[in-house]
Formats: sequence, structure tokens, C-alpha cells
Amino acid sequence: MASKIYDTGIIELIDGTELYLTPLKIRYLREFMEKFEDVKKASGDEEAVSALAECARVAMKQYYPSIKTIDDLEDSVNLPTIYKILDVAAGIKVDADKNDEGVKEQATQSGSSWETLDLAKLESRAFLLGIWKDYEELETSLSMPELIAILESQNEADYQQKKFLAAIQGIDLDEKTGNSNANAWEEMKARVFSGGKTNDPNDITSFQGYKAQQSGFGIGLGLDYTDLTKQ
Repeated sequence: MASKIYDTGIIELIDGTELYLTPLKIRYLREFMEKFEDVKKASGDEEAVSALAECARVAMKQYYPSIKTIDDLEDSVNLPTIYKILDVAAGIKVDADKNDEGVKEQATQSGSSWETLDLAKLESRAFLLGIWKDYEELETSLSMPELIAILESQNEADYQQKKFLAAIQGIDLDEKTGNSNANAWEEMKARVFSGGKTNDPNDITSFQGYKAQQSGFGIGLGLDYTDLTKQ
């Protein structure tokens, strides 16, 4: 069965318009995550919902630019639809039927963070492919799952080439290096997918999004977890 780079979704606006959703391109994700900081600072669920609605409004810049204000958003979608937008856009998961967890708690536990992610370094590696004329075009073209998938393929291709050249000289590169480059890459991916919570590729918090889909299981794909440090 073919694997997927990311999940998609379809929502229907109140007027009947259907929108096809994919993860936000990095250009919009930057602004989305800045607004998401207000969710973390919210004093309660009511403020958190308002902040999440603002995040959804930012997402509509990609999905349906004619929705420009919160009033436009409220006239176009209901709250469950907003939650679906947040899930596809940035992996922010809120289940309105969970009575034992508040909206703020659910959102902040599932939300990613820029704090430990060197995005400039990741983009610089992708930019070397020579596909984009500048970084603005790259950020407009790629979502985070797409960027990670490209870099993963690039990293694997580079390593296999080095391994082949080493083998010609009778050197087992895996044995010689312990595949340290691959290990460092796995640790970086773990930081990305866990929202900065771990460097361990085997930690369950790193099995999210693209990595979960590749593995066939993970958080949001048959598994859930509770962050005990927040209790």
C-alpha cells in the first residue's frame, strides 16, 4: 500500500462551499504558530477557543482567502469545523466530546513548537536542490511534512552514495561510522515530530504526523498519551 506524506481533509462551509485542506505551507504556518502562543497563554478554555479561532483565520489565508476576519470565519464555519481545520493545518487536535480534558489542555499537548527547531538550517539544506529561486518561494511551496520528506530522501541518497563509494574501496561505512549521520538525522526528526519534547527516535512522542503514517501507528493513529509533566 502506498504511504502518504500527510493527511488531508474536506470541510463544508455554511454556504455549502467545499474546501480541500492540506497541511499549511511554511509561510502561513509561521504566522499560525505565532498566534498559537496565545492559546498557551490563555487563562481558560474560553480564551483558548478564541485564540484557536484566530489560528483558523490565519489558516484560511491558504484555504479560502476571502475569509479575512474573525467575523467572516464565524459566519462561514462552526466550532467542530474549526477543530478540523486546526488538525489538518498543523496537527492541533481538539475533541469536543472529551469531557475530562479542556480545550486548552488538548490543544497545547498536541501543538508543535518552534523553540527547538532550527528551521533556517532545514530550509537551507532543501534550498541546495536548486528548485526555488528564493526562500520565500520555498516557504510558499512546502509544508513541514513535505520539507521533512524531501530532506529525508536527500539525506538517504547522500548516505547511500557515500556508502557505495566507500564499498568500492573495501570499506563498510555503516560499521566504520556507526552510521552517525543517519543517527543525527533521526534525532533531529524526533525533535521535529515531538514538538521539541525528545531527541530519541524511539520515544512515543516522536511518532506523530508523517512519521506515524510511515510507521503505521503513532499518536493520532491509534495511540494517545498524557503528558504527566503538565499535571
